[in-house]
Amino acid sequence: MATEPRVNPFAVAQSQFDRAAAKLNLKPDMRAILREPKRELIVHFPVEMRDGSLKTFTGYRVQHNLNRGPGKGGIRYSPDVTLDEVKALAMWMTWKCATVDIPFGGAKGGVICDPEALNDRELERLTRRYATEISAIIGPYIDIPAPDVNTGSREMAWIMDTYSMHNGYPIPGVITGKPIEIGGAVGRGSATADGVVICIEKAVEHLKMDIKGARVAVQGFGNAGQIAATLLHKMGAKIVAVSDTHGGIYSEAGFDPDSVLHYKQENAHEKRRGSVAGFPGTKDVSVANVLEVPCDILVPAAVENQITKRNAAHIQAKLIAEAANGPTTLEADDILFKRGITVIPDILANAGGVTVSYFEWVQ
Repeated sequence: MATEPRVNPFAVAQSQFDRAAAKLNLKPDMRAILREPKRELIVHFPVEMRDGSLKTFTGYRVQHNLNRGPGKGGIRYSPDVTLDEVKALAMWMTWKCATVDIPFGGAKGGVICDPEALNDRELERLTRRYATEISAIIGPYIDIPAPDVNTGSREMAWIMDTYSMHNGYPIPGVITGKPIEIGGAVGRGSATADGVVICIEKAVEHLKMDIKGARVAVQGFGNAGQIAATLLHKMGAKIVAVSDTHGGIYSEAGFDPDSVLHYKQENAHEKRRGSVAGFPGTKDVSVANVLEVPCDILVPAAVENQITKRNAAHIQAKLIAEAANGPTTLEADDILFKRGITVIPDILANAGGVTVSYFEWVQ
């Protein structure tokens, strides 16, 4: 079976923009400005590894548009990070901040690395060196990073500390998603999932569906996906499928996502994070097939370009809530629309995280 060619996420973002610009009758000069990022920074930096050797990593920081305020957007660590991915994510952040009317522009960052292959000391060295390299273009009134895929409050604390040391005094506003102890906001960790669930509640009401007993599938059992699954389970929904980077599980009878989380944590070890695969009482399915299981509500909470023209016709959900950024390609959007499937777009569904980040920055 031929594999589907990798979709360029920035090409997707630009196509989405072109379609919206045409509907808005946006002037050509404004289209030209908003279609490209304002600034793209590529950095290459050495990191000392556990055996004493030096390894060079590549990182990016892209600022799409700063007209509404400082750039805002997360930093992700992944072997699959590309400049085009970061450019797309920065563009989507511009739209997201405008959608929820907070005074930020769009930015994004990433480092090409496999965090599962790095120990804590290597991750700290990598994070601090990356922060140093991008420090020329970030700051509390210029560009404010935040957590994203494979980063969290720990990495944000390292970035804040590094940036503050270079300036000689504490600057908590340079970053959001920090630990509570150094200026983080209560609720930031669950904010993205909270926003997704609030949007699902409103959409279910609009569609005259009942959340109780609704079958839910979640692709991506990280922070947003896991918390969203737990919240929906507590509201009476039936979680029938979840997946992480290592595999997926499905059960028609449903299961408790908290039990799955405990199972995953118990199966983790130093060099590899645990997986949901093999959870008792479920059958293993592929990460891609989690999108196609029988369900009422689908929550893509992994990475971009997961719902494509190849699988959009096989999705069985009535409602899709985009917890991930850019999970649906333009061709898939058209297919879902023609099939009458309601999609809550990422720039609204997952905007809870950046909203609470704004509160943290203000405080």
